[in-house]
Amino acid sequence: MSQPFTQRHIGTDADAQSRMLATLGYDSVGDLVNAAVPETIHVDRFRTAGDSTLPPAATEREAIEELRALAALNTVKRSMIGLGYYDTITPAVIKRNVFENPSWYTAYTPYQPEISQGRLEALINFQTMVADLTGLATANASMLDEATAVVEGMLLTRRASKSASHRFIVDADALPQTQALLSSRAAALGIELAVIDLQADTTAAELGDHFGIFVQYPAASGRVWNPAGVIAAAQSQGALAVVAADLLALTLLSSPGELGADVAVGTSQRFGVPMGFGGPHAGYMAVRKGLERQLPGRLVGVSVDAAGHPAYRLSLQVREQHIRRDKATSNICTAQVLLAVMAGMYAVYHGPDGLKKIATEVHETAGRLVAALRAIGVDLVGDTFFDTIRVSVPSRAAEIVARAAGAGVNLHQVDADLVGIAVDETTTIRDLTAVLGAFGGLDAFGNVDFGAPEAGLPGELARTSTYLGHPVFNTHRSETSMMRYLKRLADFDYALDRGMIPLGSCTMKLNAATEMEAVSWPEFGGLHPFAPRDDVRGYLELIRQLETWLTDVTGYDTVSLQPNAGSQGELAGLLAIRGYHHANGDADRTVCLIPSSAHGTNAASAVLAGMRVVVVACDDLGNVDLVDLRAKIAEHAESLAALMITYPSTHGVYEHEVGTICRAVHDAGGQVYVDGANLNALLGFARYGDFGGDVSHLNLHKTFCIPHGGGGPGVGPVGAKAHLAPFLPGHPLAQSDEHYLHGALTDTVVHRGGPVSAAPYGSPSILPISWAYVRMMGADGLREATGAAVLAANYVAKRLEAHYPVLYAGDNGLVAHECILDLRPLTEATGVSVDDVAKRLVDYGFHAPTMSFPVSGTLMIEPTESEDLGEIDRFVEAMIAIKAEADAVATGSWPADDNPLHNAPHTAQSVIEGDWTHPYDRERAVYPVRSLIRGKYWPPVRRIDNAYGDRNLVCACPPPEAFAD
Repeated sequence: MSQPFTQRHIGTDADAQSRMLATLGYDSVGDLVNAAVPETIHVDRFRTAGDSTLPPAATEREAIEELRALAALNTVKRSMIGLGYYDTITPAVIKRNVFENPSWYTAYTPYQPEISQGRLEALINFQTMVADLTGLATANASMLDEATAVVEGMLLTRRASKSASHRFIVDADALPQTQALLSSRAAALGIELAVIDLQADTTAAELGDHFGIFVQYPAASGRVWNPAGVIAAAQSQGALAVVAADLLALTLLSSPGELGADVAVGTSQRFGVPMGFGGPHAGYMAVRKGLERQLPGRLVGVSVDAAGHPAYRLSLQVREQHIRRDKATSNICTAQVLLAVMAGMYAVYHGPDGLKKIATEVHETAGRLVAALRAIGVDLVGDTFFDTIRVSVPSRAAEIVARAAGAGVNLHQVDADLVGIAVDETTTIRDLTAVLGAFGGLDAFGNVDFGAPEAGLPGELARTSTYLGHPVFNTHRSETSMMRYLKRLADFDYALDRGMIPLGSCTMKLNAATEMEAVSWPEFGGLHPFAPRDDVRGYLELIRQLETWLTDVTGYDTVSLQPNAGSQGELAGLLAIRGYHHANGDADRTVCLIPSSAHGTNAASAVLAGMRVVVVACDDLGNVDLVDLRAKIAEHAESLAALMITYPSTHGVYEHEVGTICRAVHDAGGQVYVDGANLNALLGFARYGDFGGDVSHLNLHKTFCIPHGGGGPGVGPVGAKAHLAPFLPGHPLAQSDEHYLHGALTDTVVHRGGPVSAAPYGSPSILPISWAYVRMMGADGLREATGAAVLAANYVAKRLEAHYPVLYAGDNGLVAHECILDLRPLTEATGVSVDDVAKRLVDYGFHAPTMSFPVSGTLMIEPTESEDLGEIDRFVEAMIAIKAEADAVATGSWPADDNPLHNAPHTAQSVIEGDWTHPYDRERAVYPVRSLIRGKYWPPVRRIDNAYGDRNLVCACPPPEAFAD
């Protein structure tokens, strides 16, 4: 028999935990956590033993068998629904070497660029691909999905437009999910949407005043038209134009940039990323020259390292939320890196000629369908198309869609009279034959005579400009070459498959292979997000089970899995609070109290939910200052909407007075939003809903083992008490509008709030990961994981406290699942900065902890429960050795401007090439401990100059000669 999964997930065994506990002076892990967690919030005060709805822990084999049974309830038909989602062929070399490769999916956000050069190069490939195809100057490193990218485009135009108008024009022929999301998000911000049937000859007078305009290109109906005149008319009034464009179509059509667009948005899903019932996929955004600094999200740029060699790094945008907080232009702090890498590599694999060939074949397939339909007398709506058509079948749409489904093909029923049909690179003649059969177009032998395809692209829009001319898109044509390119980039990076990533607030724990196994199954990957309910019964059951389990472990009554990032979960929770107050006639409740220590997205999310941020001070121990909180509550009692608080706190401690804080807010008529970023320190010991939380988002990419993927994907579901349930995000195209409700007679509730993601269930294809984690851990295992995480953090803090002050501690001098080391005294005494320590850790074979958050000049360390004691001790010893090196600088053994820390990280080239003139030897530089000699990770570049990159913004693939040295 195999060992329980809990023992495979938790890195420290009983013997290791005994030694760690001895260092801390506790007899058991339970004693330690109970000493840290305030007794007043302990879960045992609110529920009885055995009250959990979680099933007993399953073995890995049992969990996979259950997932197989759920997958078997799904029916994968040929999807010809379209609406922005298409079947696609993921090249096997990309599936195996990226999608299923832990070197790519277990990496962290590339905040430490020296050890992220592979991901950064892959992302700059993606940015170049998007910029080239859209014909615009600069693209970012991905968005969450197309619909949210359109919303971000709307917000960008509002910031950048010279118009004082509050009106935003929306193409009536835009995707329905995009229109729904725009409506939801605009309402909270006081933006008036005007949905207009745009035509090529629409005039400025007909548009009226507006700050921005949005066009779908090609349109949701499949229509292909020239919006250049409309764009010019909008810009003549000071408005900016956003165009949502299909990247594959742009290989044949004039680009948005050539049509005059200011912003282009969309999705890269059909570039080799499975539909996955809606996600995750990499959205995109590109802007014309002059709008680069307005881009939301992440932007990869080119800078230089300490030796003057070109190197990649994230530009200023990525730090905006943390710097500007309530003044931030977006609350997005993540991206879809893993999916952007796949899409970019799809372009690398096929090249410009290959992409154009695919697009041509797709268009010709659609043209064959058009010709065959017209031959049997079916009326088409419009004469232009790329891959999507609409046909008029008065009163017969439901019948035809049902007949097609019976033949294994899903079409889009627009209404009672219209049917939409979309083709893609996987569509075959057999599929077209099935479609024609649904329309009664087969001969006596069940065949169709497909003649010459009709053309559907207007000649005036034929693309003449070139794209993807960089060598990276024109080199790797053999699988050998492609495989080696992907391997070389992966070797540049540091991921969990190399060693511990001790990042505080980010919970870089194991993403077990069994949890990941179902992600690439076609029963989960091959479904369209708007497929019929009967086709997705397995998904709906998996979602219901996961919703049920998450309500159980959080103490809430219902959960929405729709938010596809933690930031979107924050927004969804705050919009629910807004909806609740409005429903109660309290529209004036708009103030959101946020502690000064809070994550930067908290404030940004509050602003995007239409709230006004008021900051609450923290005391010297890192807790919310109760005196200041009470004063702020009294000052804003009539207008208080909510308090956002992270628990355990952003400072890594269990605040003793959290119950008092929640009661004070409730007494004033406000709601309590508990940020779930630190749930990994609480699970099994306390629950948000028990001690006063009304709503929380959870990070499935933290506590529940969805991998970070180099900076995305993520899932940020939102849980809430019953009174907020009706205001959680719904979706107009959802297969079911019912969600689990704890304690209800019917056990269900309808979430009626506006959507926050393009797809009804956000990024469902990665939900089997968290399902498997909870299923294999069980309630006891989740509790054990929390205990092991808290033990590891306190062990690290104890062992390092003599070398680095631990900045904050809670009851009994204990921290939660992370600790903050204060490097400011070290910097003052030695001149060694937090950057120096972080970069020197690379030479010791580690990813650095979180730098200068939430306090400047500190390191936040989170070892997680899945690291073993050997790796934890290796990190501790590295930190102690670095402290000794800093002391050597202080004593004058090494100059302040020429020492191993100041010059870190050291590359192989830096210690081999030229004369060695430093006052420390080469061995000290690259082998500070002997264990590195046989297993060293070599950074590909030296320390990168961020300021240079921000001053000289280059965000596309540099020419090959830049890397000639």
